[in-house]
Amino acid sequence: MAKDAGREKSSRIRSVERAIDLLQALNRRPLSTINDLHRETGLPKPSIVRLLRTLEAKGLVAQSSSYGTYQLLGRVKTLSSGFHHEPQIIEVAEEIMIDFTKREGWPLALALFDLNAMVVRASSIPYTSLSLFHSSLNMRLSMVSRALGRAYLAHSTPNEQKIILEIVKHSGDPEDEPARNEEAMGRMIAQVRARGYATRSSMIEPKSSTIAVPVRENGRVVACLGFTWITAAMPLQKAVDQYLPHILSTSEAITAELEHRSPQLREPCHFPFIEAEADLSSVA
Repeated sequence: MAKDAGREKSSRIRSVERAIDLLQALNRRPLSTINDLHRETGLPKPSIVRLLRTLEAKGLVAQSSSYGTYQLLGRVKTLSSGFHHEPQIIEVAEEIMIDFTKREGWPLALALFDLNAMVVRASSIPYTSLSLFHSSLNMRLSMVSRALGRAYLAHSTPNEQKIILEIVKHSGDPEDEPARNEEAMGRMIAQVRARGYATRSSMIEPKSSTIAVPVRENGRVVACLGFTWITAAMPLQKAVDQYLPHILSTSEAITAELEHRSPQLREPCHFPFIEAEADLSSVA
């Protein structure tokens, strides 16, 4: 038995174990320093640097514009592309969204927060011809320029807003440029909260328009629901007057269905690095 255990241990590839430990540590916060990774993994700093260089070469990690910090890139999601278990909210939302589109004609999208953007995880586009896209699944949308991102940001807690904006400030995406203007972000957030819905920047994809509202679980925003139409079909105010009550009731129906699910079966959206009380000095 001892010999078998020894052979099993010796057959492990230590470099692979270290790489997995490092990826898991990087996933716990939006930005990590070498000291953070050393403290959490116990790996020697020279080993961490070599592993980071390897992960950078594979397009999984990048050094942030904030000196000395590292972050995961969207390509890291390819490591889970064969894992198809979805959060409970997607299963709950899809049927409700499809019913809406079959009734109203226009498509809906459900997006979840992911590191520095909203990612479309469910869409009713396949159930309508009134869309400029064949699919919007897995699209990454700016937190500060897109309706779904603005809705999530505005309805997050003040602490979450600070963290998200700090992350997005370091983005190289031109759509995230407004995040650097704190006054403009404050006005946008206040406007969205006052209206109860968000719209996308008029400078982005003007052929279509979107209204987005939050979806809540246990009183907390966990996703956003977006209603998109072809701009030439109707002006914004008409879309708001005609469809906003139905969009809000659809969001409420998703929330109600989530509340009816057994707590043992429910798997709410969970973003540990956002939920923790963050020390923003580490990403300043």
